[in-house]
Amino acid sequence: MGYMVLAAWVVQAAVGVSLLVSWARHAKGRNRGLVLTHATAMIAFAVVWIVFIVTGGVGWAWAGLGVLAVFIGFGDATMVRRARAVRGETNPGLRDYGPAIGVALSGSLGRRTRFHALFSALVFFPCLAVCIIATIAAR
Repeated sequence: MGYMVLAAWVVQAAVGVSLLVSWARHAKGRNRGLVLTHATAMIAFAVVWIVFIVTGGVGWAWAGLGVLAVFIGFGDATMVRRARAVRGETNPGLRDYGPAIGVALSGSLGRRTRFHALFSALVFFPCLAVCIIATIAAR
C-alpha cells in the first residue's frame, strides 16, 4: 500500500509540476513563498516516503504524513488567494476557504487546479491509512 501512495503522489506531482510551470510563466512571482514552500515540501514528502518504503520504519511514514499535513496548507493558501481574485474579493481570512473550494471545483481556476485539489485526498488519506496500519502491524 505504501507503493500506492507513492504512485498517487507521482500523478499528483506531475500535475503539480505543470501548475508550477504555468505559475512561473504567468504569475510574475505572486505567492512565491507559498508556491515554492509547497512544492519543496512535497518533494521532501516523496523522499521521506521512499525511505519508509525501503526501511519499513514506521516513524518515516508518520514523518511523511506530518509533511503533508503541514505543507498541503501552503497549496491551499495559494488556491484561496487565487479564488479571492477570481471572486473580486480582497479581505483575507480563513472564512474564504469554503468559497475557494467552490471556485476551484467549479473549474474557474482551471481543470488542472481542480484535479490537483481533488486528487490530493488520494495521497493524504491513503498515507494516513498506511501510517495507522504500519503502526498496528509493528506492535
